[in-house]
Amino acid sequence: MRTIMLMNSKGGCGKTTLATNIATWFADEGHKVVLADFDPQGSTLDWLAARQDYEGIPEIGGIDAAKGPLNPPRGTDYLIMDAPAAIHGKALSTMLRRVQSMIIPVMPSPIDIRACSRFIEELLTSGHLSRHRTRIAVVANRVRENTIIYHKLEKYLDSLDIPFLTSLRESQNYIRAAERGLGIFEMAPSAVYDDLLQWDPILEWLSSKESLPTPLKKKTKKRA
Repeated sequence: MRTIMLMNSKGGCGKTTLATNIATWFADEGHKVVLADFDPQGSTLDWLAARQDYEGIPEIGGIDAAKGPLNPPRGTDYLIMDAPAAIHGKALSTMLRRVQSMIIPVMPSPIDIRACSRFIEELLTSGHLSRHRTRIAVVANRVRENTIIYHKLEKYLDSLDIPFLTSLRESQNYIRAAERGLGIFEMAPSAVYDDLLQWDPILEWLSSKESLPTPLKKKTKKRA
């Protein structure tokens, strides 16, 4: 089972948007997908509830991970986890144990950039994250490219020692999709063409070996 988490210590950065769209892409590819919502607000579960109004679209399972254990059904191909904000310390370490790939969405604002900087530093220096067990990447979210703050965000993300995958523009298509329990991959292609192009680097990274943990080498016993 492949495990993917969307995480950032700051709320409102688009974790749920990325989680639900990643889930629909894998589901549309024919995989059995489960979304685990760790946030007490339950935004991901609300999205799944809205999705039940449609026929002819792939089914995506849901787990209320904020209230119960994380036990995906047998045969699950992809477990997509929507992490809560403001998680640190031991709780962060516990949550990362099962994560193979993590994507951190960051919005173009001074507050978000500073919060992201502290969070990534905590991940890389505190021992919560072991690089051979969890791969991480960042995505700029809800951007307007011709702005000063976006260029500051882009410069900051480029300076990190982790992959900066892409920038997702601020688009009403994400709002329309969320209201209906859909992903942008399930909307009219002509309406979301520009958005879909920006997703290619995310999907390519998740489909590559670079997003998977490095297998641990088995120790061989020396013969006497």
